[in-house]
Amino acid sequence: MKMRVSAVQYHLHTIKSFEEFAAQCEHYVKTAQEYGSEFVLFPEFFTTQLLSIGSEQETSLTISELPGFTEQYLDLFQALAINTGMHIIGGTHVISRNNKLYNVAHLFYPNGRIEEQAKLHITPTEVDEWNMSAGDDFRIFDTDKGRIALLTCYDIEFPEIVRMAKAKGADVIFCPSCTDDRHGFHRVRYTSHARAIENQVYVVLTGTVGSLPTVDFMRANFGQAAIITPNDIPFPPKGLMAEGELNDDMIVTADLDLNLLYEVRARGSVTTWRDRRTDLYTDWEKEAERI
Repeated sequence: MKMRVSAVQYHLHTIKSFEEFAAQCEHYVKTAQEYGSEFVLFPEFFTTQLLSIGSEQETSLTISELPGFTEQYLDLFQALAINTGMHIIGGTHVISRNNKLYNVAHLFYPNGRIEEQAKLHITPTEVDEWNMSAGDDFRIFDTDKGRIALLTCYDIEFPEIVRMAKAKGADVIFCPSCTDDRHGFHRVRYTSHARAIENQVYVVLTGTVGSLPTVDFMRANFGQAAIITPNDIPFPPKGLMAEGELNDDMIVTADLDLNLLYEVRARGSVTTWRDRRTDLYTDWEKEAERI
């Protein structure tokens, strides 16, 4: 089983209308479609670009106003998924529920279905500056190309949650990210490689590039897409199927062969998933059955 994936290095810049945002998103989706992609990943917080539209008083919008674009966002990406026949991970979008803000990844299926996965681990900045709340439900998603998980940025830095994803059968982790400096970028990038090695899974990662001078905490972005593999002989050196150019506006695309994962889990140079010492620490496969 193979799946072709594209990851968007989404360029953030000031816009004047939702229509500008929609046109930029459509450009990336249609580019991925021209490459024959079956899955396309947008980054975390890319919809904060909508805050740069500003208010009638010509002041920038605040994060609490971003959920006001939710219906337009959902309609846009649902239509793009249906019209292109692709699965679209529409990055993350901030939604409001029970008077709380959540940073939520959305999966748009080609048949119009929409699924959600809220970010589970919230950074201090998200809590202190944006009053963001953590999700409390972790799900795995079935597609006609395989089972996937959506883990957002900081989530990938926690090995337990990716163990759980693999235990529940996920072979590909899609990780939308948004980092504003080299330190944050490399934390997410290095731990994505670690999670791929530990669990013998693919990690598809991307981030925002560009800047939003009028939007608080989105003025700087440091991003690069990467399609990451386990480190073993059937895969490319350095565990990199593809990566973008740092901080450039672009898309990266690659084919993921799920059969290679099954082969290395059974008889690779190392068999990290099989060799877990579940007599010493949690067997997440058993826990997955219980949960």
